[in-house]
Amino acid sequence: MSTDAFLGGYFEKHERPPAFEGSDGASYSVDVYIEEDETAPKRFAAALLFVKWSADGAQPVGHLETPYLAYADRRSEVKATLYELPLHEVKGHLERLIEGKKEIPDW
Repeated sequence: MSTDAFLGGYFEKHERPPAFEGSDGASYSVDVYIEEDETAPKRFAAALLFVKWSADGAQPVGHLETPYLAYADRRSEVKATLYELPLHEVKGHLERLIEGKKEIPDW
């Protein structure tokens, strides 16, 4: 598999976030979101943050995010863990989030 088949490799090779078309027909880009909790045994937690783009791609119109997928003592470790994800797994996370959103009514 080529290095850009993984989240970190894609960032490194293309110098931009990967983008996906979701099953809802919308375009999404993805990045890693990291949160720090100084009171937790593993201080850093990371999730995937998917930015949903307008139909013309000019502006963000929403976002979806996974629960935390990794925990580590250092920011670089938690980021590296998510950067090792193959892009097909990243896309799988997006699709599960889209499917889960269908179960929540828009008010």
